Amino acid sequence: MTLTGARPDKAFWLTAVRQEGAGLRAAATTETFDAKVPSCPGWTVATLLRHTGTGLRWLAAHIGRGVVSEPADEQTEGLPDGDALLPWWDASLTQAVDALDRTDPALPAWNWAPRAKVAGFWHRRYAHELAMHRWDAQVSVGLPEPVETALAVDGVTEVLDTWLPANGTRAERDGVVQLIADDTEDSWIIRVRGTAISLLDTATLLPEDRPVHVQASGSASDLVLALYGRVPFDVLDVAGDESLLDALRVG
Repeated sequence: MTLTGARPDKAFWLTAVRQEGAGLRAAATTETFDAKVPSCPGWTVATLLRHTGTGLRWLAAHIGRGVVSEPADEQTEGLPDGDALLPWWDASLTQAVDALDRTDPALPAWNWAPRAKVAGFWHRRYAHELAMHRWDAQVSVGLPEPVETALAVDGVTEVLDTWLPANGTRAERDGVVQLIADDTEDSWIIRVRGTAISLLDTATLLPEDRPVHVQASGSASDLVLALYGRVPFDVLDVAGDESLLDALRVG
């Protein structure tokens, strides 16, 4: 299954998790364990594997509980090293994919955001989690590939409808931001007010209702990578007050 043109449903997310997991694993070998990850200061590829592996095992253990109470934290003690690390990570991905595959997205499940407390949150979240860390692994060996377009478009939306509402912005001033994916014609208009944001419905806004203070356009992949702090905003075409863009960065 290809993601482009596909509807974001369970099959879409599972395909993305498998593809992004495979991409991360292809970049992570015993020869690259000590490579520094420039997008995650202080990390090596081995650190990245332990981080993602513990998250995948946490997901596998908790997504199918059917309750919305907060589960226990990830297990970070006694993690593998050396030759044991890659088999452990491979098993972590398999466990997570199997858990996602057998879990109904409508099943009750805890999450940390102001979103519906259902398992589908995690199908979506881990597709994006692995996409970012796949890019991290690839950039550590000098071969970063863009985020697949359809996944990147939803990744931008997830930053705006999940991450920022949960954690707030770092805005120094109020204003309106427009993001444009010039390879898909998707557009987002965001009102920043203090630490809060509102994602506005572009379908109902008239031109006179859009007092945009900064506009940034680029590929969907560059947009989501910039929002996650993987690339600078200057890879985009920016017009207006760039400080408002910094308020939207979550990485």
